[in-house]
Amino acid sequence: MPSAINAAVAQQTAAGSVPSATISTTTEGAGGGTGGIYSAIISRNQPIIRVKEKTYEELHKKCLEKNILYEDPDFPPNESSLFYSQKIPIKFEWKRPHEICENPRFIIGGANRTDICQGELGDCWFLAAIACLTLNKKLLCRVIPHDQSFIQNYAGIFHFQFWRYGDWVDVIIDDCLPTYNNQLVFTKSSQRNEFWSALLEKAYAKLHGSYEALKGGNTTEAMEDFTGGVTEFYEIKDAPKDIYKIMKHAIDRGSLMASSIDDNLGFSYGSAPRSDIGKLIARMVKNLESAQITHSTVDYQGTDERPAWTIMPMQYETRMSCGLVKGHAYSVTAVEETTFKGEKIRLVRLRNPWGQVEWNGPWSDKSEEWNFINETEKIRLQHKIMEDGEFWISFEDFMRHFTKLEICNLTPDTLEADKLQTWTVSVNEGRWVRGCSAGGCRNYPDTFWTNPQYRLKLLEEDDDPEDEEVVCSFLVALMQKNRRKERKLGANLYTIGFAIYEVPALDIMHGTKHHLQKDFFLYNASKARSKTYINMREISERFRLPPSEYVVIPSTYEPHQEGEFILRVFSEKRSLSEEVENMIEAERPSPIIFVSDRANSNKELTADEDAGKAGEKTHVDEKKVSAATKAREESEEEKQFRNIFRQIAGDDMEINAEELRNVLNNVVKKHKDLKTEGFELESCRSMIALMDTDGSGKINFDEFRHLWDKIKSWQKIFKRYDTDHSGTINSYEMRNAVKDAGFRLNNQLYDIITMRYADKNMNIDFDSFICCFVRLDAMFRAFHAFDKDGDGIIKLNVLE
Repeated sequence: MPSAINAAVAQQTAAGSVPSATISTTTEGAGGGTGGIYSAIISRNQPIIRVKEKTYEELHKKCLEKNILYEDPDFPPNESSLFYSQKIPIKFEWKRPHEICENPRFIIGGANRTDICQGELGDCWFLAAIACLTLNKKLLCRVIPHDQSFIQNYAGIFHFQFWRYGDWVDVIIDDCLPTYNNQLVFTKSSQRNEFWSALLEKAYAKLHGSYEALKGGNTTEAMEDFTGGVTEFYEIKDAPKDIYKIMKHAIDRGSLMASSIDDNLGFSYGSAPRSDIGKLIARMVKNLESAQITHSTVDYQGTDERPAWTIMPMQYETRMSCGLVKGHAYSVTAVEETTFKGEKIRLVRLRNPWGQVEWNGPWSDKSEEWNFINETEKIRLQHKIMEDGEFWISFEDFMRHFTKLEICNLTPDTLEADKLQTWTVSVNEGRWVRGCSAGGCRNYPDTFWTNPQYRLKLLEEDDDPEDEEVVCSFLVALMQKNRRKERKLGANLYTIGFAIYEVPALDIMHGTKHHLQKDFFLYNASKARSKTYINMREISERFRLPPSEYVVIPSTYEPHQEGEFILRVFSEKRSLSEEVENMIEAERPSPIIFVSDRANSNKELTADEDAGKAGEKTHVDEKKVSAATKAREESEEEKQFRNIFRQIAGDDMEINAEELRNVLNNVVKKHKDLKTEGFELESCRSMIALMDTDGSGKINFDEFRHLWDKIKSWQKIFKRYDTDHSGTINSYEMRNAVKDAGFRLNNQLYDIITMRYADKNMNIDFDSFICCFVRLDAMFRAFHAFDKDGDGIIKLNVLE
């Protein structure tokens, strides 16, 4: 049975780790296609799709023409952009770079990993990802457009590009930054007058709604937002034997990589613990004032190119005697081998985002091991004795001290292979809707089958001459959307996972693509699944299965949890992935079509002849109905039924909504086995509106007879699913009930039905149930009445 794991306690999985506004905010990129999404990752040729908001170029030009500095209306320089959980006790001063120092620069001597120093925000995970990003210049230029400057055409406006759930988005900001005592509060560069890293952090904060939203996270979350890549996650204690080889291949292929050490108290840098923002600010003020005193004692001869005096955030992280820090993210910047005393030794280079505090054991900057390495080799390994946060450590010590390793691959090329392989990718967006398609994991068999289902066709086996198995390699990555952005509304990451089942041979043979039902999952085991359910933004895992057709079921661990997700499937060979969607259809309506009368009467406005024919047809149809009704031998119940109708309707034998309610409730009361309070007046008004053919606001006995026959058949369906005789059915059962009534709907319509008719406990009562079916029946009848040529397409004028 599936088990849930909390990422902040024990991420016991090797699978997977791990948001625009009004004018001038975000423009979306075209990276969401199923074929070329990764071709754009390391290229700036892919255009950004134009939307109604103004682009960076348009806003930049407008500011220059008006000779003004840009002010961002969607991320203003005030508290709303900083913290949402508490009001801060001090006032930050928002300043532009030229107000902080003289001679500000966007980038000095190229953006590199030593430019990043962490401020007072708990976003070491984000900064570790930036450090990794600087190692790949093509990626860096995609995220940080380098044609920006504080000198040429400066207008106080900057932009950065991030991958967002299948698209590239362009985030536009002004250059106002929060300061205290004229020092940057958050991320800063090692050089006081360099600002690319601080502005990048601001753009990322805007993407998520505030700076506080960046507190706590997974490095691979930011890595994926920088690349559109796919993440693989390793618990180091359970890592494969060739993990060094995997790391080496990752570095060689430009993959971004990070590692961390879990806190003994159960804190992981991958979580966002609740904290007192007031205490954080108070500690920050103390640190900044202390740094200000230190600054005043040093003479920099007026230059602005001085150190930024990094302040180490120590709220969650715990420094160990060896210099490493628990609950903290490090960038992995190199994996190398060298010769030491005649033997090969494997080394790993790491960087602390603080820009200081380093490993002090073997192979650290000042360790004696470097005395045995010649100068040429030192230059190759870029060995420096400098307190810059970067250091070497032996692979054995790395494995001994670190607990997690996260690798974000630019493409999911297998790291175990020695040659680059080409993968195909498909992207599907979906959502879990409470009461309809949020079924939870396999521990909840009554609702699990209602989760969104995606068919996966593995068409060709792998080309591996050394592998005798006939299998297809593929990778599934499930990512939940917008949870960080919605954190200020109380949203947290859901615990997510997925299962993979083989489609029944009979379904494959007949080419059917219907939603698999509850019984299928009760009697069939999954062919593959995520190793666990975990509360991270994305979970991914590799699989090898024989060529066939499969169905992937993404879900939350608990049912009834509503949210959006993106499901990506990568495969070495040709494959097809698509959501299981039923055709929207209904069993062909009987010849008694009342709605068609109205459809034809509408056409009377433009064609009298057609209207005459329609009226004639209606008259003939009503005669047939009347004859058929009289010809039928009435039962005792039906005789009572006619008598009740006559008593209420009067001589004209027509009833309005209130009278209809009395008739229906009188009849329903006689069904002692059906627990219901009867029909609401509003429901009866809907029935009248849908069945009334002449616009009188009333229905005659034949129309009512037709309605009642339908209600009786739907009543049987309702009782079938009202297993506890409560007078309600669970909203998850509506999918089957609708099917039993002869309707076929797609997932979106099932979601709408649930949101419209289910109560807060996800139950649908008899009144709502019948009202829903009356509407469905009438809509299909109306459509078929207008669809004269039967091609499934109709054209309507305004009146119709």
